[in-house]
Amino acid sequence: MTSRDHGDPGDAPSAPPPLTPVANGTRPSAAQEARTVAASTNVGTLATLAANGDPWASVVTYGLLRSGAPVLCLSLLAEHGRNLARDRRASIAIVAPSTHTDPLAGSRVTLAGVAEQPTGAEHAAAREAHLAAVPAATYYIDFSDFSLWVLRVQRVRWVGGYGRMDWVTAASYASAEPDPVRPHTAEVIARLHTDHANALLTLARTFGGYPDTISASCTGADRYGLDVRVVTDRGVAYTRIGYSEPISSIDDVPGALEVLVGLAGS
Repeated sequence: MTSRDHGDPGDAPSAPPPLTPVANGTRPSAAQEARTVAASTNVGTLATLAANGDPWASVVTYGLLRSGAPVLCLSLLAEHGRNLARDRRASIAIVAPSTHTDPLAGSRVTLAGVAEQPTGAEHAAAREAHLAAVPAATYYIDFSDFSLWVLRVQRVRWVGGYGRMDWVTAASYASAEPDPVRPHTAEVIARLHTDHANALLTLARTFGGYPDTISASCTGADRYGLDVRVVTDRGVAYTRIGYSEPISSIDDVPGALEVLVGLAGS
């Protein structure tokens, strides 16, 4: 079998380049993406170190403090609980929910650091955060063999699919906010395709860099804009349509589109 490098697409279709500059390709920062992934679910894969130094991966549930630090509720009867009690270095891999047929095309984040058992006011906040995210924990959180652990995030690696990835500092991660629109992407897409299909086509032609667009469909949404798939006579491509200014909820999408359509016609 002949190996290929990244510059050789093999038999995969190649995307036609834009014919005009993309007007606004603004996206959430890597820190915002990482916080959004962490807030998108309550389950991840925890990596701890066994007594002999071997890595040990296990599925866990978690909540989040305001800083984005994961709160775990672990039993000493489980390997990961005993591992943390002995060596507090750990990381958690979190995969954002997705309907994509290729799991590697989705978003995920790895948070690495040192786990500590919270005390005082932080213990109360950690308990509340974990129960808010994992209601079933109410049945075991006070058992004597269970303890709360807060992962003090020191390193963050975000991956947004093929070709989109970055390191994030702990400070940037802690200060970022989850995207308010991303969790409602499916609803945004449904609204766009039902009520704003013509507007999407106009915006792809005017601002997306593809004036030869035949049809356009939304594939992603966040507070800064839309990810759009365009079909042209030259092939299929993906582009970005950024809003004139960030929005704060999905209810702001129609207004943001109206502004862009107005600019497109001016």
